[in-house]
Amino acid sequence: MSPDRLLTELANSLDRLSVLARQPEDILTRPVPACPGWTLRDLFGHLGSIERWAAQIVLSGKFVEEPEPPVTGAEMWFLQGADAFLATMSALEPEEPCWNFGPPPRKAGFWRRRQAHEHAVHLIDACQTSGLADPVFAEDFLLDGIDEILTMFTPRQLRLGRMPQPKGAVIFHVPGARSWKLGQGVAEASIAAPLHGMYLGLWGRSNLAETALIEGDKALAVQVLQGPLTP
Repeated sequence: MSPDRLLTELANSLDRLSVLARQPEDILTRPVPACPGWTLRDLFGHLGSIERWAAQIVLSGKFVEEPEPPVTGAEMWFLQGADAFLATMSALEPEEPCWNFGPPPRKAGFWRRRQAHEHAVHLIDACQTSGLADPVFAEDFLLDGIDEILTMFTPRQLRLGRMPQPKGAVIFHVPGARSWKLGQGVAEASIAAPLHGMYLGLWGRSNLAETALIEGDKALAVQVLQGPLTP
């Protein structure tokens, strides 16, 4: 997916999140269904931290520590930093060498992609917490997000020992779009789901073990889905 398209998706999500951050206190204190222990205000504190962290890495090209959100007023802290964050993401040169936690070659463009999906997923969280319909994303963006999980995040989870090595290969399939294979050798199970459902499920915002079409070794498929596929 092109860097410009990713930037457009990031900007759109950031616009909507900025509106949701200005909601009344009774909504900001609601629990976020997909993030146990977080209120909507905490979610905005997390975004404010991630944004400042990613922006400083892009500006320096090096690893920096992620800042802690403030104890109070996290939603305002998020709003205060949003413009500077988007400006940094807009100005970066995608091919410029830059530290990141993805596979080499490590370039600044990683952060535009990562932040586009970070904000999309948390926009889903914010809408669900606020009692609103899930946002609609372009098909190419959803496919890119699935690809990020299955080709970057999940291999990293396996490499770091954060999820058990699957006992066989599993195919993830979005009908009419594309497929991904996780593991080595002949696939022993397949997991098929519509595009939006696969995106939500891989990010733990729905239960693919219940909603996807699973064929072959179901126990293997369920084990892989339990991951955790992402941090």
